[in-house]
Amino acid sequence: MSDVTIELPAPARAVNLPPGPPLPKALQGLGFSISRRWTVAQFARRYGDVFRLNIPVFGRTVVVGDPKLAKQLFMANTDDVGNIQPNLSRILGSGSVFALDGAEHRRRRRLLTPPFHGKSIKNYEKIFEEETLRESANWPEGQAFPTLEPMMRITLNAILRTVFGADGAKLDELRRIIPPWVTLGSRLSALPTPSRTYGRFSPWGRLAAYRRQYDKVIDRLIDDVRADPHFDDRDDVLALLLRSTYEDGSSMSREDIGDELLTLLAAGHETTASTLGWAFERITRHPDVLAKLVAEAATDDNEYRQATILEVQRARTVIDFAGRHVYAPTFELGEWVIPQGYSIVVSISQIHERLAEFPDPARFDPQRYIGQRPPTFSWIPYGGGTRRCVGAAFANVEMDVVLRTVLRHFIIDATTAPDEKVHSRGVAYTPKDGGRVVVHRRETPLSQ
Repeated sequence: MSDVTIELPAPARAVNLPPGPPLPKALQGLGFSISRRWTVAQFARRYGDVFRLNIPVFGRTVVVGDPKLAKQLFMANTDDVGNIQPNLSRILGSGSVFALDGAEHRRRRRLLTPPFHGKSIKNYEKIFEEETLRESANWPEGQAFPTLEPMMRITLNAILRTVFGADGAKLDELRRIIPPWVTLGSRLSALPTPSRTYGRFSPWGRLAAYRRQYDKVIDRLIDDVRADPHFDDRDDVLALLLRSTYEDGSSMSREDIGDELLTLLAAGHETTASTLGWAFERITRHPDVLAKLVAEAATDDNEYRQATILEVQRARTVIDFAGRHVYAPTFELGEWVIPQGYSIVVSISQIHERLAEFPDPARFDPQRYIGQRPPTFSWIPYGGGTRRCVGAAFANVEMDVVLRTVLRHFIIDATTAPDEKVHSRGVAYTPKDGGRVVVHRRETPLSQ
């Protein structure tokens, strides 16, 4: 009889947590809620690249500001570390990709990826340009105005058209519902979810009312798309989702499609608009950068514009953390051993300001990326690993086209005004004064 060797799992290492502040949970939570980025920066200065917190909503948390450890976390087995709890599905719905984990998350991403890559995005470039021209038609000349709200409208209209493939009264309803919903949802996302909404006049009650209105509109839009005699030829996101099936032949439920579309509409427009607002704030304060962008806009090139977008995303990080939850008995993170139930949060803003990867990080310098890409896990505005933003390529092309279109049609004045301060909208960080600019319409647009 032959011997049988049975491999036993390696025993879990003893828990070894990083240092952290000896402050009450309430006090840590207060600092995190009032000024998340400032609080993290202060603790990082005291404790280094890895430290622990105990905060409301997320509970016991390890904060990471080291790209090597970020890579280890992002590339880890999803059975060991999964979706952070709680997450934005509290706002977006249980059918959102934010709610899913493991195999379910991978299946959903496979359905969502095709509309946001390659040829599909190329087809959307005309939409991005049209929406920019439509929004900028009435911009005031010679007087300062904030760009953030116009960028919000451009990115919302662009995502509405790419998702639904048309314009019309039903989309006007969504234009009315989505902006206040996004603003309110962003603010509530960092707060504990109450057991009930406390009526229609409470913030959670208003959020629920927006959701009911949204669901009615989406139901009608789904019915309209399904009834379209050219349904099989449509290339909008909604039609693609309705036609898509999982490996077993099943398809997404109507409820899941509604949640997923809300995720695309909300997450897909606010962060992109915020980055564009910062782009205008940055380039007006760096006339050498602005001059290079203008010269390039008259050509087919976009290398310097792309470098500028990369640097805006680094220097003015809109989303400041990406997280995971420990499901394994313990998870080894460098020298540390984190126990089950902890959250691990990668501080994107801290990583983007590291001297080792970005010399003189306070300097705004697109030249960092000319001829080279940023280090993969040192530049992470879209997160990383299996949960990296599915719309990253879409957002990048949209920002490129919007900036190019504005530069070709307007002269933008440089300014010596102080940098705009960072303002928290809950989830995203935006320029406090909205990314104000002064523009003058060109008599003849720049042409390539």
